[in-house]
Amino acid sequence: MISAQALRQLQVKDQRIFISDCEGPISKNDNAFELSTHFISNGDSFFALVSKYDDVLADVVKKPYYKAGDTLRLILPFLKAYGATNETVTDYSSKNILLVPGAMDTLRFVKEVMPSFIVSTSYEQYVSALCNLTGFPFKNVYCTRLDLDRYQISEEERGRLKELGKEIAAMPMIEIPEGVESLGDFSPGDKKTIGRLDEIFWVEIPKMGAGKMLEEVNPVGGYEKANALGDIVKKLNSRLDKAMYVGDSITDVDPLRLVRWMGGLAVSFNGNRYAIREAEIAVLSENTIVTSILADVFNKYGKEGVLQLVEGWSYSALEDYVDSTLRKSLISLYPRRLPQVERITDENRERLSRESSAFRKTVRGEAVGRLG
Repeated sequence: MISAQALRQLQVKDQRIFISDCEGPISKNDNAFELSTHFISNGDSFFALVSKYDDVLADVVKKPYYKAGDTLRLILPFLKAYGATNETVTDYSSKNILLVPGAMDTLRFVKEVMPSFIVSTSYEQYVSALCNLTGFPFKNVYCTRLDLDRYQISEEERGRLKELGKEIAAMPMIEIPEGVESLGDFSPGDKKTIGRLDEIFWVEIPKMGAGKMLEEVNPVGGYEKANALGDIVKKLNSRLDKAMYVGDSITDVDPLRLVRWMGGLAVSFNGNRYAIREAEIAVLSENTIVTSILADVFNKYGKEGVLQLVEGWSYSALEDYVDSTLRKSLISLYPRRLPQVERITDENRERLSRESSAFRKTVRGEAVGRLG
């Protein structure tokens, strides 16, 4: 057990920064998936395949000028073809926000104790609605800017895009092999599917007027999230070793890795295998109060204080690190067993990847939970 003197030595005076992804750590939604399901014929199957294709391009092929989360530009011509507009996207998004339990309190808490930001791949219509609901300042948000109404497509294009959307929805799901290193590691059937998607997205659609959406919309995923972190610390005249970043998916690989490399705190909240691969701490919880606790300890004692708490994660350890209000709230929610919180190591990474990937499906639902 850490002594009171050691705690005082750990306590930091430098300003800390809290930064979080939105979908996953704050909300249960996958807004782009939900919009696709709402507007596009067989949109659930369509989006699931395009999302898997996104994983292939970003993590295996490493396609130049492509990044994790660019799914959000690939689906735009199809949303447009099925009549989506700025108004209908805003309306649907605002009416279908599903917060992770505790998220309202967590956002209120973190912005009171330190500069706090959301860095999200989500469209601005969704994140703006979430900010209106929670009271989080939209000026502290980085997200994907989208103006669907400025793009016009002909009726001929609209019909062709609907045909292509139905073709994509009917394709077999791509399976990414364990330990994959190149396209050569995929099955013949998956290579055929990937090849056809390459033709659709990088040959046929760019010849359409709708191709402008693929050129001009720039989702905030992958390295764009890392760029956002750089912008945040520049504005605050700070450094990334003062930052805590919370993420859960492939779009968080770059920011989690960057924060970890620079000496900050990288946290996976109900993350999939991509997030577990890059984070230092794994949180498996259906309530964000754990995020509040880690943020509180990070603000007071820095990264080392959080790591020490997590290493001894228990009711007794909480008494030494966490203020009574947060601690009592946690215990009231979990009187018999604390949520799973572990430091990620080479020895437990594979186990945590399996456990966290399975747990996220119980929190966000099977369809959303299995997306990259």
